[in-house]
Amino acid sequence: QPLYRCLDCLSSELLCMECCSETHGDRPLDIIQKWNGRCFEQVFLKDLGLVIQLGHHRGEGCEAPRRGNIGFVVIHTNGLHPVSVDYCNCPGRNLSYRQQCIRHRWFPATQDDPQTCATFRVLNLFHKMTLDGKVSVYDFLGGIEKMTNNGGIAYQKDRYKSFARMSLQYRHLLMLKRSGRGNDLEGRRVEETKPGECAIECIACSRPEINLPKGWDKTFLYFFFVVIDACFCLKRRLVSNEFKDPGLGTGWTYFVEDPAFRGYLKTLVDITHRRFWMSTCSGLAALDYANTCYSRGYGSTGVAIGVCARHELVQRTGAVDLQKGERYANMDYAYGSILRHVHPSLHCVNSYDIVCQWHKNLASRMEGMPDLVRVDIPSRSMDYVIPKLHIHGHNLKCQLSFSLNYTLGVGRTDVEGIERPWANIGPVATSTREMGPGTRHDTLDDHLHHWNWTKMVALGRILWKRLRNAISERNAQERSLEEFTVQQAESAEEWIQMVKDWETKCVYCSSIRFILSDVVLQGMTENDVRLILAEQEKEDEKAGVPSIHHISPSAFIAHGLELEELQRRLDQDIKSKVHMTAKDLAMFLDRRTRLGRAIGRFRAIQSTYTPTALQVLAEHQATLQSDKEASYEHLETILLMLPSALTRQQREQGCRQGLLEIELKLRDAQMRRALDQLRNHLHIRMRLVMYCDSNVRHQAMLMRSRAMIARNDVKTEAHKHRYQVAWEAMRRANGLQEKDMPWKKLREADVRSEQEDLSTAADEAQLTREDIRNQAGNGYHCPSWIWMQGGMGEMIDEERMRDGIRVEYCKAYARCQRWREEVLLLKEEMRRSLVSLKWKERWWEERAKAPAIDDAHADGISSYAHSQASVMRALHDRFL
Repeated sequence: QPLYRCLDCLSSELLCMECCSETHGDRPLDIIQKWNGRCFEQVFLKDLGLVIQLGHHRGEGCEAPRRGNIGFVVIHTNGLHPVSVDYCNCPGRNLSYRQQCIRHRWFPATQDDPQTCATFRVLNLFHKMTLDGKVSVYDFLGGIEKMTNNGGIAYQKDRYKSFARMSLQYRHLLMLKRSGRGNDLEGRRVEETKPGECAIECIACSRPEINLPKGWDKTFLYFFFVVIDACFCLKRRLVSNEFKDPGLGTGWTYFVEDPAFRGYLKTLVDITHRRFWMSTCSGLAALDYANTCYSRGYGSTGVAIGVCARHELVQRTGAVDLQKGERYANMDYAYGSILRHVHPSLHCVNSYDIVCQWHKNLASRMEGMPDLVRVDIPSRSMDYVIPKLHIHGHNLKCQLSFSLNYTLGVGRTDVEGIERPWANIGPVATSTREMGPGTRHDTLDDHLHHWNWTKMVALGRILWKRLRNAISERNAQERSLEEFTVQQAESAEEWIQMVKDWETKCVYCSSIRFILSDVVLQGMTENDVRLILAEQEKEDEKAGVPSIHHISPSAFIAHGLELEELQRRLDQDIKSKVHMTAKDLAMFLDRRTRLGRAIGRFRAIQSTYTPTALQVLAEHQATLQSDKEASYEHLETILLMLPSALTRQQREQGCRQGLLEIELKLRDAQMRRALDQLRNHLHIRMRLVMYCDSNVRHQAMLMRSRAMIARNDVKTEAHKHRYQVAWEAMRRANGLQEKDMPWKKLREADVRSEQEDLSTAADEAQLTREDIRNQAGNGYHCPSWIWMQGGMGEMIDEERMRDGIRVEYCKAYARCQRWREEVLLLKEEMRRSLVSLKWKERWWEERAKAPAIDDAHADGISSYAHSQASVMRALHDRFL
C-alpha cells in the first residue's frame, strides 16, 4: 500500500515500502514518514529494508559483502539516521572500512570499524557556523539531535564525543589540504610540516623574492609593521595535559611549537622585582598585571598574538599562551617567533601598548632566548611606536617619542587593529576554557585561520576605500598647509627643518622637547602649590616645629577645597534634573550621605585648626531651622568656613597662623587652572558650533551635536563658577575692592570665545543678514579679557604666541606628511597584493604535478591544485 512519503524529495506522492526503498538507494538520509491510519509518523529507511553497499558504485554487486555494525548511525544536516551498511571485502580491492566511508563522503568517528559517521555536509555546516557564529559542538549537535527526536521519546546514544572528535579531525585535514600539504612537491609526510607552513600570510605585507622590486630596501614603502598584544579572556582551566591532548597541528599555523615553548617556560623564574619591570611611565595596566598571581586553577590565563599592524592578519607562529599575566618572557617569545619568518633586511615598525618600557632591554633579553626564536636586535633596523588610542595613557615624553603622528614613513597607521581579532575570537572563549591544551590550540588556530582568510579576500575593497579617503584628506591637508605656510612665510622653513630633524634623529632630547607639544600653562598649578607647601612642612618638622594634628595644614585646606568642589558638583547635578525619578532621588541621597560624612570628618579637623569657624557656624545654625532633614537635604549649600570666610578679628581669635596664606596660594592656582580650562572649553564650543553649522543636516545628527555642546557647556559653567568662588574668597580675605584685585572679576558677559563680541549668542540669533553686514569689522572687535595672559589684563606675550603658532604649524606639516605617505603606502600595498596573488596562483599550478600514489590520486592532486589556482586568479581579477 502507498503509505510512505519523503519530506526531502520534490514530489510528495505516497509510495509503497518497496518503491520508497528502491528510489532512495542513493539518498539514504532523507526523512521518511509513514501513514499509520491517523497521522504520519517518522520511520527510517533502514526499517524499510534499505542496505547501503560501500566500496562500489550504485548498481554494482559485491562478491564478498560484510555487514557493518548493527547500531551504525550517520549524522546529517537533518538529524541522526540509523543506517544498514555493507562493507566491501572483494579480493583485490584493498580499501579499508575508513576509506570506503570517506569515498561515500561519510567521515568516520573511528578508524578500524566505525559505528558513527558524519557527512561532509554536516561537518562543513558546523565548520562555517562555528567560525562565523561561534557555535559550540554541544549546541550544534543538540540542535541536530532535536531535529530527529525533539520530544525526547526515543532513546538516543550520546554522540557528543564522537562528533567533537570528527569535527576536530575534519578541520585539521582541511587546514592541511588548503595549505598545499597534500600537493607537496617533495613528497614530505604530514609530520614533516614546517613551523607556520599552514598559516595564511598577508598578501599586502612586504615579502622579498615574492612581491618586492629591486632596491626595495631604500624606501619607507617596504616597512614591516607588527603589533603584539595579549587577551586575558581566552583562559584555559587546568583540564587534561599536553601528554593526553598534544594537539594535531600545534606550531604549524599560528601558535608556536608547544614542546619548545614549554621547555623555555621551565627555564623562567619569577621576575617581579627585577629592575626592568620598574615603570617610568604612568597608566600602564599591562605592567600592573605583568606577574599577577590570579592564575590559580588555570593552565593558561590568556593568549598573546602578533599581527601585521596595517592589515590585521595574524602572523604565523605569532601566538603564545600566558601563564602568569602579560610577562615580558611570553611576549618576547611571540615577538621572536614572528621575526624568524621576516627578512632581516626589512625595517620593522614594532608596536605594543607598553613599548616605552618593553623595548628598553629587548636586545639583552633576546640574547637569552632559545636559538629557535633568538633575534639579533642591534643588527636590525627598527622603530618603536605606541598605538594611537593607548598613547593617551602615557606621559608627555612617551607621547612625543613613540607617536605614530611624528614617526617618519608610517603613514596614517593607527596600530589599533589588533583589537579586532580579539573582538572576533572572544566569544569562543566559553568553549575553549574547558578544553585540553592541544584541542584548544587547534580550535584557536582554526578561528585565527578563518580571520586571516576573511581579511585577505576583503583586502582589495578595504585598501581601495582607504585610498580614496587618503587622497581626499591628503589634498585637504596640503591646501591647509599651503595657506598656513603663506601666513608664516618668515619661519616656515625653520620649523619644517625642526620637524625633519626630529623625524630623522628619532631621539627624545630636551632641546626639541616642545617642537610638537602643546604650549604649557604658565604659572603653578594646584598640585605644584601643594607640593611646595608639603616640602615646607617637611622642613618645619625637621626644624622641630611642633605639629598639632596628624593632618598637615596644607592637607587640611586642600581637603576643604575638595569638599567645596564636591558641593559645587552635587548642586549643579541636582539643578540640572528637571524631573526626579526614584532612582535619581536614591542616587542623590547616597551622594549627600557620603558628603555629610566627609564634612563631619572635616569639622573634626577644623576644631583643631580653626575653632572660631565652629563658633560662627553654630551661630549661623541658630538662626536657621533646627530640622535635621532640612539641613541634611542642603548639604551641598552649607558653609564650610575656610579661613577666607572669616573676618580678620575672627581669624585672630581662633585660627592657626599661616592657614590663610596657604589658602590664598591654592586659590591663586585654582583661578589660574579654572581660567585655562574655561578658555579651552569655550574654544571647543566654538569649534563644535562651527562643525554643526557646516556639517549637520538631519535630526539625529543635530540631536547628537546638541547633546555634545550641552555637555561641554556644563563643564564651562563649572569652571566659571570655580573661578568666581575663588576670586570672591581672595577678595574677601584681602579686604580689597574689585579694582584693586590682581585678578579681574569674571562676569557673565566675559564668558565668550575669542571671536565673539559682547553680543550674546541669543542676540546674534535674532540678527538679520543686513544687520550682520552692518556690524563692525575686525578692527572694532573687542576680545574678552580672559583671552589675555593670566588675568591681569596684559595680552599674551609675542614669544608665547609664536610658540603656539609654531606648535600648530609643525603638527600641520607632520599631519600632511603622514597623509602623503599613506597614499603612497596604499598604492604600494595594492601592487604587492596583486603580485602576491599572481605568485600564489603559479605556486598552486606548480603543485598540480606533485608525486602521487596512483592515477586516481594524481587526478585528485591535479584537480585540487587547479581549483585553488583558479580561486587565486579570481581574487586577483576581482581585487577591487
